[in-house]
Amino acid sequence: MSEQPAGGDLSRLRQLNAAAVLRELRGDQPLTLTELSKRTRLSRASTEDVARDLLGRGWLTEVAPASGSVGRPARRYRFNAGAGRLLGIDIGGHKALALVTDLDGEVLNQSRIEVDPELGRRERLAALDRCVRKALAGAGVEAGQIWSTGVATTGLVDGMGKVMLSDSLPEWTGVDLGAHVRRLVPGPVRVENDCKLAALAETWHGVARYAKDVVFLLAGLRTGAGLIIDGKLHRGFANWSGEIGALPAAGWQQAPTHLQNWLERNPRPTTHHGTGGLDRVFLAARGGDEDAVGAVLGYVADLAVGASALVLTLDPQLVVIGGGFSRSADVMVEPLRRELDRWCLRTPEIRVSAFADEGVALGAVRLALDEVESTITTGLRP
Repeated sequence: MSEQPAGGDLSRLRQLNAAAVLRELRGDQPLTLTELSKRTRLSRASTEDVARDLLGRGWLTEVAPASGSVGRPARRYRFNAGAGRLLGIDIGGHKALALVTDLDGEVLNQSRIEVDPELGRRERLAALDRCVRKALAGAGVEAGQIWSTGVATTGLVDGMGKVMLSDSLPEWTGVDLGAHVRRLVPGPVRVENDCKLAALAETWHGVARYAKDVVFLLAGLRTGAGLIIDGKLHRGFANWSGEIGALPAAGWQQAPTHLQNWLERNPRPTTHHGTGGLDRVFLAARGGDEDAVGAVLGYVADLAVGASALVLTLDPQLVVIGGGFSRSADVMVEPLRRELDRWCLRTPEIRVSAFADEGVALGAVRLALDEVESTITTGLRP
């Protein structure tokens, strides 16, 4: 990184240097000033200046020297994940989920409330409120201690936190989620589409953290996509990227009907949450039920149409399957690979999320952390 100020903008240069040091210290191992200087390509003097500033603000901690060191040991620094608290919220069709974490995304407490998918706006927001309060109380954290909050929702979201369009939740179009959550926690609140945030979680702490180009498929009662291009979440001009499911020919609108039709042919009371009982179809397919296997294959064939279009357009390194159905990926991955082989010039590696339906909330935490990191590097947080 260049240390020469452009146009005398020393303030901006300090911000970039601080961001570079923080980025290198987000790993597991503490680093010395010499190591930081080499990795950031800053002079040792500049590195020491930045480290001193970040140490004073509480973002870094100095690590005790290793036992048995000879002579004067070099000072080592690490990122202080305990400096603040973040809140990640996922408000969806069947649940409200809230995570309270440190600045590394380590979950300190979580709260989940199952909700009826037919709930109206008022009742769903009330469930969100209860979920957040329960998560904060369980973590022993006051609302004012939350540095930043990320919120995930279905539908299209504008830059101010308002749901512009949602066809899957009753009365949800027009909800100002940002304003609502700001009444619960006073810090900055950012709102984003759930598929995009699930993709963000995978590149942060998930199976795609070493990949630069990723297609994330949210497979569940609803199908959606999040796109990572050159290591960054791709939102598009109007934040509508990945909405290929809006095109009927993509197959995603009709895909779940194969599973729902099987349930109608095989009725049974269910206590399953989050997937509307559809996980019973995958369980039957795993057990060899031929009708269930056919239903799963029909679902995968429709899923693969839209997925193939994204693969052919982006040529990603990875396709990641997440969402509620990812728990049943063992009966989905191979059929999906065969379908992609039919349509794609090159079938990318297919990996399964380890987060199941919690990845969206973790992506909301990452969104909150993005806000905090932009704040600290501009010197706004003391």
